[in-house]
Amino acid sequence: MILIADSGSTKTDWCVVGNSGKVLSISTQGINPLVQSENEVERVLTAELMPLMTHISDITDIRFYGAGCRDEMIIVLERLLRKVFPAAVNVCVDSDLLAAARALCGKNEGIACILGTGANSCLYDGEHITANTPALGYILGDEGSGAVLGKLFVNALFKGRLSDNVRTAFEVETQLTMPVIINKVYRQPMPNRFLASLSLFIGRHIDEPDLHRLVVDNFRSFLVRNIRPYCRPDLPVNAIGSMAYHYRECLEEAARAEGMRIGTVMKSPMEGLVRYHTTTV
Repeated sequence: MILIADSGSTKTDWCVVGNSGKVLSISTQGINPLVQSENEVERVLTAELMPLMTHISDITDIRFYGAGCRDEMIIVLERLLRKVFPAAVNVCVDSDLLAAARALCGKNEGIACILGTGANSCLYDGEHITANTPALGYILGDEGSGAVLGKLFVNALFKGRLSDNVRTAFEVETQLTMPVIINKVYRQPMPNRFLASLSLFIGRHIDEPDLHRLVVDNFRSFLVRNIRPYCRPDLPVNAIGSMAYHYRECLEEAARAEGMRIGTVMKSPMEGLVRYHTTTV
């Protein structure tokens, strides 16, 4: 049996797959070895995952994909997984970007993107990532992400570039003032998540021309700065994540404006990962 994991900083989805398909699907808190100690990661595995697991002795392969999984962090996580699953013969830890590529493109060449709270992209050959435009995070980059959309929205809101209707609706619905937002962004933890959460308001009012344009322009910046450098206009742009999924029409509009086309769009990668790891051809 294969244990597949898709992990972010907030949540990890686990799926046990056998010859007849899915056997078990469960969730635990997120695992990110860049921001968690070995003890914290091990606690999630032993205290949250193991009590919910069945068929532990039958699991021979573990495929773990997650945020923060790079370089020496991969070695750490592989060691912890082998400790918890001693019967596993193969344990492979890879990035969340490779998870997106394999889920979206399967075993075919393609362009794969993550468009959620953060953003990333790659050129993929059907098995490995062959090129990656650095995302640089929401302060220096992450165009197309929810965090950057929130940043652009706040800037436009308080610098008078949005309509009175939008500003009034925002004040009434969220009760967020400029001092409160400044405090959340500059003094509270996880400002990227807060900024991305503003997308919920934008989504409710996407028919407002100012907000529609803000979303489309955010996606256009992503396509120009991150996808165009691959120089592969022959390939569609595939995307995974909440921004791509909920704003697909805006993403397609942005792609048309930049002479590109959108391919597969998914909210999360697990179904695609199950297909990738159970397809023999």
